[in-house]
Amino acid sequence: MANHGFIRRCIKETIEGLRAGLTRFSGPSRAAVIYAITPDDPIYIFDPQNLLAGHEPKFKKLYIDSDDWRNKCSINYDKKKFSDLIHEKNLGLAGLISYGGRSSSIVYQMWFTDHHPDMCTIGPTERWLEHAVYRFSHDMANEEDLYTGISGSFLKEYATHAVRDFIVDEMNVLIGWDTRMRVYPILETVLKISRTPEEGEWPRGKLIFVEKESIPKMNFILELPRAEQPGLDNVKHIRKLLQSVENSDLKLVATENTIIGITREDHSDFSISVDFRGGYGFLALNDSQVCSFSDGSFKSTTHKAKLVQVEEALMDSDMDAEKAAVLFKIVTGIVHNAAGLRHGCSIVIDLNESPVFIMGHSLLHPIDLKNQDNYDLAKSLSKVDGALHIGGDIKLHGFACLLEGSYVPGENRARGARFNSALRFTAEHKNVIVIVVSSDTLVSVMIGGAVLKTKWKLEKSLVCNIPVPLEKWVAASKECPNYEL
Repeated sequence: MANHGFIRRCIKETIEGLRAGLTRFSGPSRAAVIYAITPDDPIYIFDPQNLLAGHEPKFKKLYIDSDDWRNKCSINYDKKKFSDLIHEKNLGLAGLISYGGRSSSIVYQMWFTDHHPDMCTIGPTERWLEHAVYRFSHDMANEEDLYTGISGSFLKEYATHAVRDFIVDEMNVLIGWDTRMRVYPILETVLKISRTPEEGEWPRGKLIFVEKESIPKMNFILELPRAEQPGLDNVKHIRKLLQSVENSDLKLVATENTIIGITREDHSDFSISVDFRGGYGFLALNDSQVCSFSDGSFKSTTHKAKLVQVEEALMDSDMDAEKAAVLFKIVTGIVHNAAGLRHGCSIVIDLNESPVFIMGHSLLHPIDLKNQDNYDLAKSLSKVDGALHIGGDIKLHGFACLLEGSYVPGENRARGARFNSALRFTAEHKNVIVIVVSSDTLVSVMIGGAVLKTKWKLEKSLVCNIPVPLEKWVAASKECPNYEL
């Protein structure tokens, strides 16, 4: 069996590469693992950023109070083998994505990361964790003399592979194992097009990839002769053709090799669809989003702020729950509209019985935002410099409002006047929430002169900065229920 120092090194390097890669893909992310190398080993945990805190009772029930996890193994332990692997699926724990496996070289392992609220789907992340299972099994089978240390580096750069692996798995389910559609060339083309401006503009419009066998069943508005179909390697030509489907319900149709024509159909029996939206876009299987892409790489984000802080603040207020839900939906729509059009805006949610006075364009008769026309008007007014003033009565009371106040700690000169003036305003007025959307789509929520945080701080664990027995970790949490790992 490999010595504990080697195991520790493998896990640390693997988990750091995994965490770094997932952070690029989904935003700040943590990673952790629970494992037992041999059938007789105690089960260990390595959780360097306190990801698993709060789940101690569940782990105690699964791994300490019961031996089912150990007895379930049907693979004979052989430290020289790693290729045979039985998958262990997501444990379904709140706020976490998990995936594990059993192999000849490691009797049990389960990897974890954050389940961010703004993910298109967790599928690619599960494939990422699955590959961590393979890498750890491989390293343990090779032992220290043959250890290359490449696992962490490979997992750090795994984004495109994770998206491809998920798509292939879904294709096998939807259309069978005999498909000849290759995914890597498609993903490469998507990223190349996304990085190719035309007359100074980033690509917009829809492109769908279909199997060659499904083309005869499609209805084309325009179909190119075989000899004139541009290949996918001619990215500049495809970028020009994409202009023909901008701002319409038309779609370019391609196989994995060439552009075929233009259609209005949503999709054939099966398609990989790409929606270019300027600086970013989305990749989907039929109607189900897989991931987004921006800055030349794939991301998990939906590019829509979840505004969890706003929802919680409204629910904690004295508002009727039904009214709070309606107000939250309206405000979220305005924020998403501003972010999608990439213009900055500020929104004051005023929960006072008598709305506060704010300098700006006040309305003689506040307009009801539950009315669709008024709601659309509010979205347009959000483009005007200054803030929208929305009351707890779900009415717009003013626009182009100037938010004023005195200096408060926590101001950030790098964020500009819109951010800092909103911060000052909330410090001087009670029962108000201010949402600031910057032109780069960053969203901040403020109450009482402070920005509400939803992201945890990436802090090192004081208890689990090396692999420790799970039983010891659970005991430590009981002794210090509010401890900072």
